Amino acid sequence: MNALVIIPTYNERENILHIIDAVLQQSAEFEILIVDDNSPDGTSALVEELQKSEPRVHLLKRAGKMGLGSAYVAGFRYALSKEYQFIFEMDADFSHDPAMLPVMLEAAQTKDLVIGSRYKSGINVVNWPLYRLMLSWGASKYVRCITRMPVCDPTGGFKCFRRHVLESIDLDSILSDGYSFQIEMNYRVWIKGYNIEEVPIVFTDRRSGQSKMSKKIVREAIGVVWKLRFLHLKGKI
Repeated sequence: MNALVIIPTYNERENILHIIDAVLQQSAEFEILIVDDNSPDGTSALVEELQKSEPRVHLLKRAGKMGLGSAYVAGFRYALSKEYQFIFEMDADFSHDPAMLPVMLEAAQTKDLVIGSRYKSGINVVNWPLYRLMLSWGASKYVRCITRMPVCDPTGGFKCFRRHVLESIDLDSILSDGYSFQIEMNYRVWIKGYNIEEVPIVFTDRRSGQSKMSKKIVREAIGVVWKLRFLHLKGKI
């Protein structure tokens, strides 16, 4: 066991088998953990059927829709309970290109956190409406301004952590659960002095299904950066 790709799901029946196949084709080093929040569309049932013939696929079934951040924390705990050395975050909807996984894994041989970055080399986003693109790009600028964190894409969700990084973070103290979870994890890694590298990616809007973005998630992201800054200044993180 070397690399675990954690994919949270909620109603991803249309994508799940395709994304699993695409990930596993990249390298024999990759295994997958699906963290499913009791999807009404039967996503977990498809994964369970696949597990009968594919030992590299693992599944955590949760009682209900509990949020993106807690899904990743559950996945991190699973990874740390095993012997995985590289732990990835990835979406199920093909907005993150599975072909970038080996590239990110190679970068992680010498870096502590590797981020698949939409904004490292310009703006590399396909099929988003202009308002959403400006919201995302503006949020990245806002986060950098408030936190002083030198990350071009602090809200992105395509990442690879080395094991020792996650072991050093108190997962019980995580404040965020929506997309601000990504900001918080980056910030906690950065203030600990770990090496972060951004690898340019092309982000493509989901092939099928519905986006999980909401106004509540945006509001949480706006507020959490101030909490993180305050707690850091007080020496509490």
